[in-house]
Amino acid sequence: MENPKLKKLHDEWLEEASIKEMQEKLTSEELTSKELVLMYLNRISSFDQVINSVLEVNPDALQIAAALDAERKETGPRSSLHGIPILIKDNIDTKDKMHTSAGSLALKDSFALRDSYVAEQLRKAGAVILGKTNMTEWANFMALGMKNGYSSRGGQVLNPYGPGKFDVGGSSSGSGAAIAANLAAAAVGTETSGSILNPSCHNSIVGIKPTVGLISRRGIIPIAHTQDTAGPMARTVEDAAILLNALSGRDEEDPITGTNPFENYDFTKHLVRDGLKGKRIGIAWEGFIDAIREDKREIIHAALDVLKSSGAEVIESIEIPSAKAKWKYDVLTYEFKPDVNAYLNGLHPSVSVRTLKDLIEFNQNNEDTMLKYGQAVLLESEETSGSLTEEAYFKALEFDDYYATVKGIDFALETYQLDAIVFPGEEGSHISAKAGYPTIAVPAGYTADGEPVGITFAGTAYREPVLIEAAYGFEQLLPVRKPPC
Repeated sequence: MENPKLKKLHDEWLEEASIKEMQEKLTSEELTSKELVLMYLNRISSFDQVINSVLEVNPDALQIAAALDAERKETGPRSSLHGIPILIKDNIDTKDKMHTSAGSLALKDSFALRDSYVAEQLRKAGAVILGKTNMTEWANFMALGMKNGYSSRGGQVLNPYGPGKFDVGGSSSGSGAAIAANLAAAAVGTETSGSILNPSCHNSIVGIKPTVGLISRRGIIPIAHTQDTAGPMARTVEDAAILLNALSGRDEEDPITGTNPFENYDFTKHLVRDGLKGKRIGIAWEGFIDAIREDKREIIHAALDVLKSSGAEVIESIEIPSAKAKWKYDVLTYEFKPDVNAYLNGLHPSVSVRTLKDLIEFNQNNEDTMLKYGQAVLLESEETSGSLTEEAYFKALEFDDYYATVKGIDFALETYQLDAIVFPGEEGSHISAKAGYPTIAVPAGYTADGEPVGITFAGTAYREPVLIEAAYGFEQLLPVRKPPC
């Protein structure tokens, strides 16, 4: 950078700066939001050529930042996110000059007619929506065997800790890789089953998959209404909690948010340094640890030793009856068609893809660019009625609900009187997803060759405060996160 002040801050301070540290410099007038955006744009242009995590930058980002700087001088900051650059996943609508495509060339020219609830909340908080992140196409609900982080529109996202060597995780791949490489202060991802937690563990960042209902899904390209949610992805639990403050709320257009007890709630008050002290934490081994490589198990065992020294009461090898249940994705198969049809039907009239059938035909007509991995999952969903009247749908829905809650998370919490359950890596995320329950991923360490490893804290509905206390307490005892080389 030519500006010596910005070059020094960029080279010596920005890389692991927290949102609170950014706000301190903005408040003291050592830095402006416009300058902060300039530094991040420089990082994106310099470092994202390798990892390919940012799909497009907001053309108005600098002007938005300048306006927020003027507002800060006139009336003060709106929130802890005032002037802070945030990236969001490419399946989240923004009514601006950026597209929303779910990574698909079929929607490469689609401009949202309206902000999503997430975008509205970010703007309300004074955040700068810096750009859209690449992702696994259609949130990895398109084909069998599609590589994490691949999209026809954006290409392949790579893990910054080992580009081409380590899995970047999916489907919020770009959000995970971008925040690991510090291309923004934080990002918003989405999850249906593991899509926040998986890339968080693989990229050594914190990811909060909230209770379904904490954040409105309005304006997010869907997979399944019973499991979809947005959530924060950040380098620290504190930054994730700050972002969660802005995203949480009720929305009359998303009925499930009527169950949200945390409107205008400050999750940062649960950033308790000894947040694990006195808590009962159960360790879910059986049915989960076998899926973890041996070198990663060593990291997880070391993390559990830290838990045992935290003042928490640790109950090892708890039983979750549904750990080895024959889980399927049938609910997603049935819900995707009506949900995505409703979304596509609401797009600007210039967008020719209006239904799932149209999407399948577009892909078939552009096979060379669209069907690198096929579209078996889309075809399977198209075969359903789209009316959600099938007996098979209800049976799948009831099966998932029962085995994820009564014989899953709630069983373990009640049987062992637990405050939270710890899973190795992102294993177990499918159970919390099917229950609609919250989980937080936190970095736990790195293998000998530098691959990130994380653990996850899970609980029952709207137990985010307890999970934040546990995750923050763990992070303070084991602050292992380091930037990619």
